[in-house]
Amino acid sequence: MAAHITSPNEPFPRPENTAQATQSHRQGNFVISSRKLPISKSGPIDAMEQALGIPVPEMIFGDNLVAVRHGPSGWGVEFNAYDALDAVDKTDKNMLQVAYAKSWSASREQTSAGIKDVVKPYDWSYSTTYRGTVVSSPPPPFPPPPSGPTPATTTTTTTEDADESSKVQEEDEVNNGEKKLEFTPTNKPIPIELLKRRDPILFFDDVMLYESELDDNGISVLSVKVRVHERRMLLLARLFMRLDNVLVRVRDTRVYVDFAAEEVTREYTAREMGFEDVKRKLLMTGLVPDAITIALRDANKIADLLPTVEQTLESISLKS
Repeated sequence: MAAHITSPNEPFPRPENTAQATQSHRQGNFVISSRKLPISKSGPIDAMEQALGIPVPEMIFGDNLVAVRHGPSGWGVEFNAYDALDAVDKTDKNMLQVAYAKSWSASREQTSAGIKDVVKPYDWSYSTTYRGTVVSSPPPPFPPPPSGPTPATTTTTTTEDADESSKVQEEDEVNNGEKKLEFTPTNKPIPIELLKRRDPILFFDDVMLYESELDDNGISVLSVKVRVHERRMLLLARLFMRLDNVLVRVRDTRVYVDFAAEEVTREYTAREMGFEDVKRKLLMTGLVPDAITIALRDANKIADLLPTVEQTLESISLKS
């Protein structure tokens, strides 16, 4: 058993400790793994902030991980907090203002200084466009958590990268002439009806990557759920962001694996709507005000009410 951690500057856990915290399940040629460790200490947080160039959320689980690996090819996709935060906009292009920013600023003589205190110089809602980190070569059985920029053997995929994927595929030729395995656009949807069947669940986990209360103005949380059945599995990475009196966002990445066909499908869906519009929609469902307040904290009760603003569907065949 690992020694009790007492120092706030404790570094990332040693590989043997992360191995103890990692659980894995093999189904066919795939290995599904998850790791849950306590909230990061101040030392690793400082290192992560320095590498990312932005402050991290109040609750950051820098050692947590969900990964899907295909043994024969070495291909895989994983989800971790560092890469997710690295996909947060680090410019002022997508910044959001809290509902009272303008009136609060107007009450002060130095308006610009006031706004700077409310609106930070990065997307402080942590609305990541992260769709997972694609692994292109076999990693160690239990890789240590990322402590800096993403290694060269991985590719962090965001929606901004989608348009470039075909170009990258053409350029990434390996020495034997075979093209690097890449997601490509598809019209074949994830078979939702098959997933609704009550097949036995062989492996399940729910892993938190980060959470922020947005300076008491709402919530932004990124978590990953995975469930494995005999013939198929589904992973859901969900960002839920609610900025009170301003906006509600849900960004879902679903990864579906057909074990027999050795095919992986990835669907990314972004939904959002103004805060007051969401409240009106909830009211139209028959909820009373107190129930609406509770529903606004639950992404599962809100997601289907929001209009889709972006959607992509990709797949990859790994069968040799």
